[in-house]
Amino acid sequence: MALYPCYLAQPPANQFEIPIQSHELTPQISLLQSWDFVTAAPPPPNHGFRPSPPNPLLIFTPSVAASHGYIVVAPQFYDWIPISGTTEISYAAKVTDWLSEGLQPLLPDNVKADLLKLALSGHSRGGKTAFALALGHAKTKLKFSVLLGIDPVAGSSKNSRIFPHILTYVPHSFNLSIPVTVIGTGLGPEKANCCSPACAPDGVNHKEFYNECKEPCSYFVAKDYGHMDMLDDNPPGIVGELSGCMCKNGIYPRDLMRRTVGGLVVAVLKASLKSEDGDFKAIVNDPALAPAKLDPVEFVAA
Repeated sequence: MALYPCYLAQPPANQFEIPIQSHELTPQISLLQSWDFVTAAPPPPNHGFRPSPPNPLLIFTPSVAASHGYIVVAPQFYDWIPISGTTEISYAAKVTDWLSEGLQPLLPDNVKADLLKLALSGHSRGGKTAFALALGHAKTKLKFSVLLGIDPVAGSSKNSRIFPHILTYVPHSFNLSIPVTVIGTGLGPEKANCCSPACAPDGVNHKEFYNECKEPCSYFVAKDYGHMDMLDDNPPGIVGELSGCMCKNGIYPRDLMRRTVGGLVVAVLKASLKSEDGDFKAIVNDPALAPAKLDPVEFVAA
Protein backbone atom coordinates (compact mmCIF):
# COMPACT_ATOMS: atom_id res chain seq x y z
CA MET A 1 0.00 0.00 0.00
CA ALA A 2 1.15 3.57 -0.64
CA LEU A 3 -0.07 7.05 0.17
CA TYR A 4 0.55 9.99 -2.12
CA PRO A 5 0.26 13.38 -0.40
CA CYS A 6 0.54 16.27 -2.82
CA TYR A 7 3.30 18.77 -2.03
CA LEU A 8 3.15 22.54 -2.06
CA ALA A 9 6.75 23.59 -2.69
CA GLN A 10 8.41 23.92 -6.08
CA PRO A 11 11.68 22.03 -6.64
CA PRO A 12 14.80 24.21 -6.93
CA ALA A 13 14.87 26.11 -10.22
CA ASN A 14 18.17 24.57 -11.29
CA GLN A 15 16.89 21.00 -11.13
CA PHE A 16 16.95 19.22 -14.48
CA GLU A 17 13.56 18.24 -15.83
CA ILE A 18 13.39 15.37 -18.29
CA PRO A 19 10.85 16.27 -20.98
CA ILE A 20 8.02 13.90 -21.77
CA GLN A 21 8.46 12.52 -25.27
CA SER A 22 5.47 12.49 -27.60
CA HIS A 23 5.60 8.70 -27.97
CA GLU A 24 5.81 7.97 -24.26
CA LEU A 25 3.49 8.36 -21.32
CA THR A 26 6.21 9.16 -18.81
CA PRO A 27 9.94 10.04 -18.83
CA GLN A 28 12.65 7.41 -19.29
CA ILE A 29 12.84 6.87 -15.55
CA SER A 30 10.46 4.95 -13.38
CA LEU A 31 8.24 6.84 -10.99
CA LEU A 32 10.13 6.15 -7.77
CA GLN A 33 13.59 6.54 -9.29
CA SER A 34 12.96 10.29 -9.51
CA TRP A 35 12.46 10.59 -5.76
CA ASP A 36 15.03 11.06 -3.03
CA PHE A 37 14.86 8.39 -0.36
CA VAL A 38 14.20 10.28 2.87
CA THR A 39 13.90 7.76 5.66
CA ALA A 40 13.42 4.12 6.53
CA ALA A 41 12.52 4.87 10.12
CA PRO A 42 9.19 3.80 11.60
CA PRO A 43 6.81 6.43 13.02
CA PRO A 44 7.72 8.00 16.38
CA PRO A 45 7.11 5.97 19.58
CA ASN A 46 3.64 7.46 20.13
CA HIS A 47 2.40 6.12 16.79
CA GLY A 48 -0.15 3.84 18.47
CA PHE A 49 0.93 0.62 16.76
CA ARG A 50 0.73 -2.56 18.79
CA PRO A 51 2.69 -4.67 19.13
CA SER A 52 5.10 -2.94 16.74
CA PRO A 53 5.04 -0.43 13.88
CA PRO A 54 5.68 -1.31 10.25
CA ASN A 55 9.41 -1.27 9.67
CA PRO A 56 10.61 0.18 7.44
CA LEU A 57 8.29 3.03 6.59
CA LEU A 58 9.58 4.23 3.23
CA ILE A 59 9.18 7.90 2.35
CA PHE A 60 10.19 9.40 -0.96
CA THR A 61 10.12 13.10 -1.75
CA PRO A 62 10.61 14.96 -5.04
CA SER A 63 14.18 15.67 -6.11
CA VAL A 64 13.58 16.95 -9.63
CA ALA A 65 10.66 18.56 -11.39
CA ALA A 66 10.25 15.40 -13.45
CA SER A 67 9.12 13.63 -10.28
CA HIS A 68 5.84 15.45 -10.78
CA GLY A 69 5.42 16.83 -7.27
CA TYR A 70 4.17 14.02 -5.05
CA ILE A 71 5.45 12.52 -1.82
CA VAL A 72 5.23 8.73 -1.59
CA VAL A 73 4.72 7.06 1.79
CA ALA A 74 5.01 3.28 1.51
CA PRO A 75 4.57 1.32 4.76
CA GLN A 76 5.95 -2.22 4.84
CA PHE A 77 3.65 -4.23 7.09
CA TYR A 78 5.32 -7.64 6.77
CA ASP A 79 8.04 -9.50 4.90
CA TRP A 80 6.92 -12.86 3.53
CA ILE A 81 4.62 -14.08 6.31
CA PRO A 82 1.34 -12.14 5.90
CA ILE A 83 -0.58 -10.69 8.80
CA SER A 84 -4.36 -10.88 8.96
CA GLY A 85 -6.34 -8.71 6.59
CA THR A 86 -8.04 -6.89 9.45
CA THR A 87 -4.71 -6.12 11.13
CA GLU A 88 -3.26 -4.87 7.86
CA ILE A 89 -6.18 -2.47 7.36
CA SER A 90 -5.81 -1.25 10.94
CA TYR A 91 -2.10 -0.58 10.43
CA ALA A 92 -2.85 1.25 7.19
CA ALA A 93 -5.32 3.50 9.00
CA LYS A 94 -2.79 4.29 11.72
CA VAL A 95 -0.13 5.20 9.17
CA THR A 96 -2.66 7.51 7.53
CA ASP A 97 -3.41 9.22 10.84
CA TRP A 98 0.31 9.46 11.60
CA LEU A 99 0.82 11.62 8.51
CA SER A 100 -0.76 14.67 10.17
CA GLU A 101 2.00 15.01 12.77
CA GLY A 102 4.75 12.63 11.73
CA LEU A 103 5.34 13.29 8.05
CA GLN A 104 6.30 16.96 7.82
CA PRO A 105 9.29 16.80 10.24
CA LEU A 106 10.87 14.16 7.99
CA LEU A 107 10.62 16.21 4.79
CA PRO A 108 13.16 18.66 3.35
CA ASP A 109 12.65 22.31 4.24
CA ASN A 110 11.44 23.20 0.75
CA VAL A 111 8.75 20.50 0.67
CA LYS A 112 5.41 20.93 2.43
CA ALA A 113 2.88 18.11 2.38
CA ASP A 114 -0.69 19.02 1.41
CA LEU A 115 -2.73 16.42 3.26
CA LEU A 116 -5.96 17.81 1.86
CA LYS A 117 -4.91 16.15 -1.39
CA LEU A 118 -4.23 12.56 -0.44
CA ALA A 119 -4.25 9.54 -2.73
CA LEU A 120 -4.39 5.90 -1.65
CA SER A 121 -2.91 3.05 -3.64
CA GLY A 122 -1.87 -0.58 -3.35
CA HIS A 123 -0.69 -3.55 -5.39
CA SER A 124 -1.99 -7.12 -5.14
CA ARG A 125 -3.22 -7.79 -1.59
CA GLY A 126 -2.21 -4.21 -0.80
CA GLY A 127 -4.67 -3.08 -3.46
CA LYS A 128 -7.44 -4.92 -1.65
CA THR A 129 -6.30 -3.28 1.60
CA ALA A 130 -6.43 0.14 -0.05
CA PHE A 131 -9.99 -0.48 -1.23
CA ALA A 132 -11.01 -1.74 2.22
CA LEU A 133 -9.56 1.35 3.89
CA ALA A 134 -11.28 3.67 1.43
CA LEU A 135 -14.55 1.80 2.03
CA GLY A 136 -14.33 2.55 5.75
CA HIS A 137 -13.29 -0.80 7.21
CA ALA A 138 -11.02 1.27 9.47
CA LYS A 139 -11.59 4.90 10.35
CA THR A 140 -9.08 7.61 9.47
CA LYS A 141 -8.88 11.27 10.42
CA LEU A 142 -7.75 12.24 6.94
CA LYS A 143 -9.91 11.94 3.85
CA PHE A 144 -8.77 10.39 0.59
CA SER A 145 -9.17 12.22 -2.70
CA VAL A 146 -8.51 9.36 -5.12
CA LEU A 147 -8.01 5.58 -4.99
CA LEU A 148 -5.77 3.47 -7.24
CA GLY A 149 -5.74 -0.32 -7.26
CA ILE A 150 -2.73 -1.83 -9.05
CA ASP A 151 -3.65 -5.40 -9.97
CA PRO A 152 -5.66 -5.77 -6.74
CA VAL A 153 -6.36 -9.29 -5.49
CA ALA A 154 -8.92 -10.23 -2.83
CA GLY A 155 -7.79 -13.80 -2.24
CA SER A 156 -6.80 -17.06 -3.89
CA SER A 157 -10.31 -17.73 -5.21
CA LYS A 158 -13.88 -16.52 -4.92
CA ASN A 159 -14.43 -19.05 -2.14
CA SER A 160 -11.14 -18.28 -0.39
CA ARG A 161 -11.02 -14.52 0.08
CA ILE A 162 -9.06 -12.49 2.60
CA PHE A 163 -11.18 -11.16 5.46
CA PRO A 164 -12.89 -8.72 5.55
CA HIS A 165 -14.72 -9.55 2.35
CA ILE A 166 -15.26 -6.40 0.32
CA LEU A 167 -16.26 -7.83 -3.06
CA THR A 168 -20.05 -8.16 -3.32
CA TYR A 169 -20.28 -9.41 -6.93
CA VAL A 170 -22.89 -6.73 -7.52
CA PRO A 171 -21.96 -4.21 -10.25
CA HIS A 172 -21.19 -0.67 -9.05
CA SER A 173 -21.74 -1.64 -5.41
CA PHE A 174 -18.65 -0.01 -3.89
CA ASN A 175 -19.82 2.87 -1.71
CA LEU A 176 -17.13 5.29 -2.82
CA SER A 177 -17.56 8.96 -3.73
CA ILE A 178 -13.99 9.54 -4.96
CA PRO A 179 -12.41 8.80 -8.35
CA VAL A 180 -11.12 5.24 -8.65
CA THR A 181 -8.59 3.80 -11.08
CA VAL A 182 -7.92 0.09 -11.48
CA ILE A 183 -4.78 -1.06 -13.30
CA GLY A 184 -4.77 -4.76 -14.16
CA THR A 185 -2.57 -7.30 -15.93
CA GLY A 186 -3.51 -9.59 -18.76
CA LEU A 187 -1.39 -12.51 -17.54
CA GLY A 188 -2.30 -12.25 -13.85
CA PRO A 189 -5.17 -14.77 -14.15
CA GLU A 190 -2.90 -17.35 -15.84
CA LYS A 191 -0.86 -20.01 -14.03
CA ALA A 192 2.93 -19.88 -14.29
CA ASN A 193 3.09 -23.67 -14.20
CA CYS A 194 1.00 -26.70 -13.34
CA CYS A 195 2.07 -26.63 -9.69
CA SER A 196 1.20 -23.06 -8.73
CA PRO A 197 -2.11 -21.18 -8.78
CA ALA A 198 -2.63 -17.96 -10.66
CA CYS A 199 -1.39 -14.92 -8.74
CA ALA A 200 -4.42 -12.80 -9.71
CA PRO A 201 -7.18 -15.33 -10.42
CA ASP A 202 -10.47 -14.47 -12.06
CA GLY A 203 -13.27 -13.73 -9.62
CA VAL A 204 -11.02 -11.90 -7.16
CA ASN A 205 -8.86 -9.75 -9.42
CA HIS A 206 -8.89 -6.40 -11.18
CA LYS A 207 -11.92 -7.26 -13.33
CA GLU A 208 -14.23 -7.66 -10.35
CA PHE A 209 -12.79 -4.66 -8.51
CA TYR A 210 -13.47 -2.46 -11.52
CA ASN A 211 -16.89 -3.99 -12.09
CA GLU A 212 -17.94 -2.92 -8.60
CA CYS A 213 -16.68 0.68 -8.94
CA LYS A 214 -19.04 3.59 -9.35
CA GLU A 215 -18.37 6.55 -11.61
CA PRO A 216 -16.02 8.29 -11.94
CA CYS A 217 -13.75 5.33 -12.56
CA SER A 218 -11.12 4.24 -15.04
CA TYR A 219 -9.64 0.91 -16.05
CA PHE A 220 -6.37 0.01 -17.73
CA VAL A 221 -5.08 -3.51 -18.40
CA ALA A 222 -1.46 -4.17 -19.40
CA LYS A 223 -2.37 -7.04 -21.68
CA ASP A 224 1.06 -8.65 -22.14
CA TYR A 225 2.30 -8.44 -18.54
CA GLY A 226 1.88 -10.42 -15.34
CA HIS A 227 1.10 -9.70 -11.73
CA MET A 228 4.72 -9.10 -10.65
CA ASP A 229 5.99 -7.40 -13.79
CA MET A 230 5.87 -3.91 -12.29
CA LEU A 231 8.65 -4.89 -9.85
CA ASP A 232 12.37 -4.34 -10.40
CA ASP A 233 14.07 -6.66 -12.88
CA ASN A 234 15.81 -8.69 -10.16
CA PRO A 235 14.21 -7.89 -6.79
CA PRO A 236 16.14 -9.31 -3.82
CA GLY A 237 14.95 -11.80 -1.25
CA ILE A 238 12.07 -14.21 -1.26
CA VAL A 239 9.77 -11.78 -3.08
CA GLY A 240 12.18 -11.76 -5.98
CA GLU A 241 12.42 -15.54 -5.99
CA LEU A 242 8.67 -15.97 -5.91
CA SER A 243 8.03 -13.32 -8.55
CA GLY A 244 10.23 -15.24 -10.95
CA CYS A 245 8.59 -18.64 -10.61
CA MET A 246 5.17 -18.38 -8.94
CA CYS A 247 3.51 -15.83 -11.20
CA LYS A 248 3.04 -15.82 -14.95
CA ASN A 249 5.37 -13.15 -16.35
CA GLY A 250 5.42 -11.38 -19.67
CA ILE A 251 8.17 -11.78 -22.25
CA TYR A 252 8.71 -8.05 -22.74
CA PRO A 253 11.03 -5.82 -20.65
CA ARG A 254 9.70 -4.93 -17.21
CA ASP A 255 10.94 -1.39 -17.71
CA LEU A 256 8.06 -0.80 -20.13
CA MET A 257 5.58 -2.01 -17.53
CA ARG A 258 7.09 0.10 -14.74
CA ARG A 259 7.00 3.22 -16.90
CA THR A 260 3.43 2.50 -17.93
CA VAL A 261 2.19 1.99 -14.38
CA GLY A 262 4.16 5.00 -13.13
CA GLY A 263 2.85 7.16 -15.94
CA LEU A 264 -0.74 6.09 -15.33
CA VAL A 265 -0.42 6.83 -11.62
CA VAL A 266 0.97 10.30 -12.34
CA ALA A 267 -1.72 11.02 -14.93
CA VAL A 268 -4.47 9.99 -12.51
CA LEU A 269 -2.99 12.02 -9.64
CA LYS A 270 -2.64 15.12 -11.81
CA ALA A 271 -6.23 14.81 -12.98
CA SER A 272 -7.67 14.09 -9.53
CA LEU A 273 -5.53 16.27 -7.25
CA LYS A 274 -4.49 19.14 -9.50
CA SER A 275 -7.34 19.29 -12.04
CA GLU A 276 -4.76 18.83 -14.80
CA ASP A 277 -6.36 16.13 -16.92
CA GLY A 278 -4.47 16.55 -20.20
CA ASP A 279 -2.23 13.50 -19.74
CA PHE A 280 -5.11 11.38 -18.47
CA LYS A 281 -7.33 12.24 -21.42
CA ALA A 282 -4.45 11.62 -23.81
CA ILE A 283 -3.87 8.07 -22.63
CA VAL A 284 -7.60 7.27 -22.50
CA ASN A 285 -8.07 8.53 -26.05
CA ASP A 286 -4.86 6.98 -27.39
CA PRO A 287 -3.64 4.01 -25.30
CA ALA A 288 -0.79 3.49 -27.77
CA LEU A 289 0.99 6.37 -26.02
CA ALA A 290 1.86 3.96 -23.21
CA PRO A 291 5.16 2.03 -23.39
CA ALA A 292 3.24 -1.22 -22.71
CA LYS A 293 0.14 -2.29 -24.59
CA LEU A 294 -3.06 -1.33 -22.76
CA ASP A 295 -6.21 -3.26 -23.66
CA PRO A 296 -8.89 -2.71 -22.56
CA VAL A 297 -8.96 0.95 -21.54
CA GLU A 298 -12.17 2.36 -20.10
CA PHE A 299 -13.21 5.61 -18.44
CA VAL A 300 -16.64 6.41 -17.02
CA ALA A 301 -17.02 10.08 -16.10
CA ALA A 302 -19.13 11.32 -13.21
